[in-house]
Amino acid sequence: MIQVSEAASEKIVEILAGADARNSFLRVGVDEGGCSGLSYTLIVDEQQAEGDILLDKGAFGILVHSNTVQYIEGLEIDYEESGMLGGFTMNNPNAKVSCGCGASFRMANYRGEVKKCD
Repeated sequence: MIQVSEAASEKIVEILAGADARNSFLRVGVDEGGCSGLSYTLIVDEQQAEGDILLDKGAFGILVHSNTVQYIEGLEIDYEESGMLGGFTMNNPNAKVSCGCGASFRMANYRGEVKKCD
């Protein structure tokens, strides 16, 4: 469902180590907004909710709510460093349009609600 590169895995493990990694997950989701209409969310979460799917990635777990699967099926998460900056990048085969920074996207059958990026 979601592929995670080695670089992204290392960064996720590092982030979760700041929390209690045994009880923390990376939650991957989608919200309305962004310049293309839908935006990715990546947060540390300690609670599994009803409707969540747990993806075991060995050193960590990813939580995805079943309502968002249609938007992120096949998502590839990577982590890139460039000079003093770094960040997660998303390659989504379902996206028909993505913004320049890659944080927001639109699907062929769903546009979402376009909002100014923060």
